[in-house]
Amino acid sequence: MNSLKELYNYREMLFSLVRKDLRTRYKGSVLGFLWTFLNPLLQLCVYTIVFSVILRSDVPKYYIHLFVALVPWLFFATSIQGSSASIIGSKDLIKKIYFPRIIIPISVVNAAFMNMLFTMIVVFFALIFSGIGFSWYILLLPIIMILEYLLALGLSFIFSALDVYFRDLEHILGIVIMVWMYLTPVLYGIDMIPDNFKPIFKINPMTPIVVAFRDILYYKQMPDFSNMWIILAWSIALIVIGYVVFEKLQKKFAEEL
Repeated sequence: MNSLKELYNYREMLFSLVRKDLRTRYKGSVLGFLWTFLNPLLQLCVYTIVFSVILRSDVPKYYIHLFVALVPWLFFATSIQGSSASIIGSKDLIKKIYFPRIIIPISVVNAAFMNMLFTMIVVFFALIFSGIGFSWYILLLPIIMILEYLLALGLSFIFSALDVYFRDLEHILGIVIMVWMYLTPVLYGIDMIPDNFKPIFKINPMTPIVVAFRDILYYKQMPDFSNMWIILAWSIALIVIGYVVFEKLQKKFAEEL
C-alpha cells in the first residue's frame, strides 16, 4: 500500500514521462504525431496488397485476420523491448533525483498502450471498410486489453531490472521476441496447430490474448472464458513476481549504473 501511495504521489512525473515518449517518438518529422495513425494504416495497405494479390490465403480477408492479431502483439513486443533498456536509458535521471524507479518501466508500457489505443482506431475503420463490421462482443475487448497490459507490465518489471545487471539481455530479448512471435498464432490461426502441440501453445500467455482479439474483432464471437482465466492467472502472477524482483534489484541500481 505504501508503494501504491508513493506511485500516486508521483503520478505527475509518470504522466510527464509518457507524454515525453509520445512526443519525442516522431520529433523532427514533418507529420509528427500523425505517424501514430499512418504507420498502422500503411501496414494495413501493404498486408492488403500482399495477401490479396501476391500471397493469396484461403482465409477470407486474411489481411484483417493478421492485422487484428498483430496489434496486440506489437504492443507486447514494444513494451518488453522498450522497458528492458529503460532503466539504463534513464541513468542520468536516476543519479540526480529520487523517485520510485518502477515509474520508468511503467511509463514505457503506458506509452506503448496509448499507441495501441490509437492504432485500434485504424483497426475499427478497417473492420468497417472491409465489410466485417462489429458485434456486441467488442464490449469485452477492453477487458482483454487490460489483462494484456498487466501481463506486459509484469514482464517489463523483470526485464528492466535484470538488464541493469546483465547488459546482453536487451539483445537476447530481440531474438526471443522474434521466436516468441512465431510460437504465437499471429501469422496463422489456432486451428492450424496440430492437436498434439496445442497444450504447448496454451502455455504461451500471448496465445489466449491473440485468440481473444481475433475472436472478438474478426470472427465476431464470444472469446473462450477459460482462456480469460489463463490470461488473468498469468497477469497476476507476473505482476507480483515482477514487482518483487524489481524492488529487490533496484537497491543497487545507482552502483551498477
